[in-house]
Amino acid sequence: MTKDAVRAISSKDNLYEWYCPQLLASPKESMEMVIKHIEKSHAERIVIIGSSLGGFYTNYLAEKYQCKGVALNPAVYAARELEPHVGMMTAYDSEEPFDFKAEYIDQLRALQVEAISDPRRYFLIAAKGDELLDWKEMVAFYSGAKQLVLEGSDHGITDYANHLLAVIDFIER
Repeated sequence: MTKDAVRAISSKDNLYEWYCPQLLASPKESMEMVIKHIEKSHAERIVIIGSSLGGFYTNYLAEKYQCKGVALNPAVYAARELEPHVGMMTAYDSEEPFDFKAEYIDQLRALQVEAISDPRRYFLIAAKGDELLDWKEMVAFYSGAKQLVLEGSDHGITDYANHLLAVIDFIER
């Protein structure tokens, strides 16, 4: 999808607006873009879903809007995780290079959620086989939240389709 991609998806009796932008290298600019979309939306309720750094953003947005959040192998302490990677790097899922600037670490720190305010609003899917992030840290951060801890799998949760019904069930209840 393009960065402004929006489409409608229906499930049972519900109609969902699916917004899945290509996030920017700058955390601040990424959140400004998403917040702008949310603020213009006429949605009756919002659910944020994010994976890895997107899971970190999920925490920020779900707290800001007091909505449900689904975090998939989230980088719960993104500034700490990414600080060693300042400079030129490639995206996790492509070979596209980008400059991850030192100022982005401060932007991530500004977005850090120290603790989720209402665990009932969160669903964590964590893979024990995540090769980048510590699943135990995720489980501790989302204490009290609905959790699905996967034996094996990987950072990208390549078997995500097998767990999609659990995500939809969480969203619809």
